[in-house]
Amino acid sequence: MEQATYIWDDGEMVPWADATVHFLSHALHYGTGVFEGIRSYETVDGAAVFRLSDHMVRLEASARAYGIPLQYSVDDLNKTAIELLRANELKGAYIRPLVFHELGEFGLNPAGSRVKTMMAAFALGSYLGDDGVANGIRAKVSSWRRISHEDFIPTAKGSGGYLNSSLAKSEAVRSGYDEAIMLNQSGSISEGSGMNLFLVSDGIVYTPPVSAGILKGITRDSVIEILRDSGYEVREEELARGSMYVADEMFLTGTAAEVTPVVEIDDRAIGSGSPGPITTEAQTLFSKAVRGELEEYGKWLEVF
Repeated sequence: MEQATYIWDDGEMVPWADATVHFLSHALHYGTGVFEGIRSYETVDGAAVFRLSDHMVRLEASARAYGIPLQYSVDDLNKTAIELLRANELKGAYIRPLVFHELGEFGLNPAGSRVKTMMAAFALGSYLGDDGVANGIRAKVSSWRRISHEDFIPTAKGSGGYLNSSLAKSEAVRSGYDEAIMLNQSGSISEGSGMNLFLVSDGIVYTPPVSAGILKGITRDSVIEILRDSGYEVREEELARGSMYVADEMFLTGTAAEVTPVVEIDDRAIGSGSPGPITTEAQTLFSKAVRGELEEYGKWLEVF
């Protein structure tokens, strides 16, 4: 992460260092917030945000799911993201809107707490590193299970739920791996610590369904569409842990991670131990789509 000049704070552009919140903010103590991760890219037609409205629609849906009153419309938030990028003179950037309960009554019930909306934009490289994108990463199955539909709302990007992801990621890194793979409460594959997962077996692409406790990723959705358009069969199915050990290819998708190959899981090589051909094609096509090089996916780009 590189420091930018401004952060948007409830309608005002404030200097980066001044974008602070009160110590007694409800979300700081109890995780009562929702957020998004969005990227902008330099494209053939100028700088553009990838699937901006789709991300803000999901932010609104997450706020609704967790009962957090959103003070701004999707259109307002879209305009704010563009204004923030321009104010910071950014083209390729990561954008983080956050809606959260701030000051109010102290206690678990957030009712009465002021709802605050903030947004940052800053330069960010590959989440799992340039080498990871090019050559693949090593992952392990986490001892921590993915939050369930009975306990949280996995389909919403709630701040508090990501403590679960943080435990899994930290465990994996401490153990010498790059990433964690999380199983759900029934033992089926769910997702990475903050990324969706794909397997390739016998030329067919598989990804866990929403019922497996995943966040329905926007990058995931994009890659599914791109691969199907390219003639691949993509199935959303419950996947057993052992499916990873016998897969030909595996990759992760997410706004920060984009498309990142996984070449080893639990000290077992996946396929040849190198990024496979379908993974590489998904990477290439996704990269071209976000940079405006594929006309059919221009619908995903908000040029500014």
